[in-house]
Amino acid sequence: MADITIPVGDRRVPGYLAVPGGEGPWPGVVVLFEAMGSTRDMRDQCDRLAERGYLAVLPDLYGGRPWIRCVRRAMRDMLAQRGPTFEAIDAARAWLAGRDDCTGRVGVIGFCMGGGFALVAAARYDFQAAAVNYGILPRDAERALEGTCPVVASYGGRDRSLRDAARRLRHTLTVLDVTHDVKEYPESGHSFLTDPEIPRAYAPIAKIVFGIGAGREHAADAWERIFAFFDEHVAQKKSTT
Repeated sequence: MADITIPVGDRRVPGYLAVPGGEGPWPGVVVLFEAMGSTRDMRDQCDRLAERGYLAVLPDLYGGRPWIRCVRRAMRDMLAQRGPTFEAIDAARAWLAGRDDCTGRVGVIGFCMGGGFALVAAARYDFQAAAVNYGILPRDAERALEGTCPVVASYGGRDRSLRDAARRLRHTLTVLDVTHDVKEYPESGHSFLTDPEIPRAYAPIAKIVFGIGAGREHAADAWERIFAFFDEHVAQKKSTT
């Protein structure tokens, strides 16, 4: 596990790389963080992926700056479906795929804000699969997601900010004939797959509006779905069932 930098045009973006044990090459995964940025929790998700045999990189889309100064700009890029944030995501993919210890096959996984970026990036860049966790759908979703790679997605039914998102995403991917596994967990809230670091001032609204803290017992099921999906579409492992 190491801190690294990723070339993005004439600039460099800091990041975190988690390497599996044993001998590679390994399939790769680009990890896109929640709105709070490159936290210890997000690094833990990289480590989780590495433990399952994936070379995982977490690009710091905020460039090492505090999240409160950067989240609004990142959200503007997401809504516009272009900009420096997307450039950094594709650069992280290319950097990872080009490593000698990577097979060249790369997936993308995003949480919260990162889930929204992962969904758009899945259609735009050369990813083999995308895991979208409580990510916002892009505007004009059928157009934006045309040509997307296979998608596995998880949403919480108690997340008021994303009501009906799972159904709408499932419908869109069905219309586009994209391989997908989209599931809503009725008793779960936002960020139920991870352990987000919510600032104290935002905790009450996070609990009421987003359902933060609810249904984390369903995280294990969601993670197993993600790994089964990535094993098939990124690692290309044959199912034993």
